Amino acid sequence: MEEIEEADMVNHHMDVAESIGVQATGAIQLWDRRRNRGGWVLAGTRRDRWHHGECRLRSSGYFKTRNTPQFLSNMELYKIFILLLIVTAAVSKKAHRKKEKKHLLKESTAEKDILDFLQDDEKDDEIKKKKNTLESEMLLETFDTPKGGYVEDPCAKHKCGPGKQCEIDDDGKAKCTCVSKCTAEEDSRRKVCSNHNETWNSDCELYRMRCLCTEGLDECKQHKYKHVHIDYYGPCKDIGECTSEELEDFPRRMRDWLFNVMQEMARRDALQGPALKLEREAEKSQERRWVNAVIWKFCDLDVHPHDRHVSRHELFPIRAPLMAMEHCVAPFLDSCDVNDDHKITLLEWGNCLGLNEDEIQDKCEIMHRG
Repeated sequence: MEEIEEADMVNHHMDVAESIGVQATGAIQLWDRRRNRGGWVLAGTRRDRWHHGECRLRSSGYFKTRNTPQFLSNMELYKIFILLLIVTAAVSKKAHRKKEKKHLLKESTAEKDILDFLQDDEKDDEIKKKKNTLESEMLLETFDTPKGGYVEDPCAKHKCGPGKQCEIDDDGKAKCTCVSKCTAEEDSRRKVCSNHNETWNSDCELYRMRCLCTEGLDECKQHKYKHVHIDYYGPCKDIGECTSEELEDFPRRMRDWLFNVMQEMARRDALQGPALKLEREAEKSQERRWVNAVIWKFCDLDVHPHDRHVSRHELFPIRAPLMAMEHCVAPFLDSCDVNDDHKITLLEWGNCLGLNEDEIQDKCEIMHRG
């Protein structure tokens, strides 16, 4: 808050007082006990309210002019002093709420950006699936047999990893080759930072380069890219050090964030079945708010394979989007792996996020079936 003259600040306080029923136009800066016929007088009021030794105040009962023989009693002064304390506290609380609201809005905006980014990825996946389906249908026409009917597209069930695409060789068999060209990305959020602290225009370009180097092709720029991977989304930046105090407080913030993500996904109809049931329970019960969010996220990460362990690779969906904004993410996830086996169990995950052992229940099988 910019500096304001004391008189203006006091005037602001009295304006607040008037709004809750205090009938006074003079702003009080301080009480000065001055001898004037043996009583108290009001000092430090607005200059424009003094005229020929008189203080013009609208209050009909509490304040008197210095030419009037009546003075405020000690009890009246005490009441006014308490009222001023209440007004000051109200103004201070209002300013604190504005600051807190601004902080929450900033966190909420960051969460929304991440959710929007992930939702865009889902839309892109849907577009790719539709495109692949259309291409498969077109390819089926080229496999028209002399006896009528069609043979199955060899690439229909042949999955290729990141940076690779399926092609049909001269023998009619499916094989994975490096992506020939990546789509140009204009959104800066599509940029990625590698484990070599280098910014790439997209994950496609990074994985394509890894493929080229793994296959030993001429387009490989450096041998080190044979093991390149995404460290986090967004351009590379100075992440900063996570202090011990920040790391200690991080589990609480992480629990809140997980619940907010689960809540937002439910609002967007992105949760179904058992996962949606967990979210509904969390909405109704304060005790289940964090517990359900923590268990839901662990089961959501445990995908390849469903073995009740989350590997470093499986942690990527939660690590990569957050790391550029939360410099404690990497140290926190490392601390969860207590035995340093590069895998996190449900028990380690729950303990790391501050749950009691009796609260950690395995619901992954139900979620994966649903």
